[in-house]
Amino acid sequence: MSFEEYAALARQLSAQHRAGEQHAAAESARRRDLHAAVDYLQQRLTAQGQRLDQLGRAIGVDQPPPAPAAPPGPSAGQGTGTPGETAAWPAPPSGAGAPSAAPAPGTGDGEPAGAAGAPGRAGVGAYPQLPAGEARLALPTAVSPAGGGVPAQRAAAADPAVELELARRMADEADRHGQQAELLAQRPALLPTWSPLARAVAVYAGCGAAAGVLVLMLVLASGVGLVDGFTLGAWICAGLPAVAFFGGYLVLGRWGRPAMVAGTPPRYLPLGFLICFLVVPMAYCAYLLMVRGLR
Repeated sequence: MSFEEYAALARQLSAQHRAGEQHAAAESARRRDLHAAVDYLQQRLTAQGQRLDQLGRAIGVDQPPPAPAAPPGPSAGQGTGTPGETAAWPAPPSGAGAPSAAPAPGTGDGEPAGAAGAPGRAGVGAYPQLPAGEARLALPTAVSPAGGGVPAQRAAAADPAVELELARRMADEADRHGQQAELLAQRPALLPTWSPLARAVAVYAGCGAAAGVLVLMLVLASGVGLVDGFTLGAWICAGLPAVAFFGGYLVLGRWGRPAMVAGTPPRYLPLGFLICFLVVPMAYCAYLLMVRGLR
């Protein structure tokens, strides 16, 4: 071999060495990127789990119910007593002091009797006899490459980058659903699309209207002599307006409070007091005007 051939071979080896170093450096950088992506995804999943725990506590679910335990199966060495199942028997002792096993009696055809020839095991065959169809299903058959059957191929190894990308997309989808759940949790059950002020006005006005219906019933009862004038005036001026005000206050506190809002939302007490103590007397005045107009 000439010097030029040695030099060409040396250059080829040097190029292969540099290519191997570059490949190793690229593989090392790829592994670092994969580890960084895994750490970041782990942090996101941990934050999502904590946020889901907060949402669960907000709706009254502390932790998921435990999964039912699977029934314990029969342990090795213990028979169940079912047909076709054998128990694991201890092996005979070996050594100088162990008695030698006596040969089993034959069947008369020059062959040993197997388990049927053992004392105390009369009528028990060495191998259970199965029908031909069940035997074909129960016994595995070896598949040779030369035969007609083709062995199943192994599944291709999953690419870590592809799996991480799928996990990242699922985490993004979980974040989107979590934000939607938080938006829903920030809305109260009563009139969720209304503003707090409009909701309070509607609740106090509704309670005042219900009290106005009770005022009309009291007026009718007073007309037939069941309620005197002092009782009627006391309920119209103070009793029913106070009942309507506290009713609206309790309704706003029970169904007008979002699940994820810290603290107590505003209930607009002066506005509710004004509405309730105006609606009930106005309902009574409207009744009087209607009666006088009909006369």
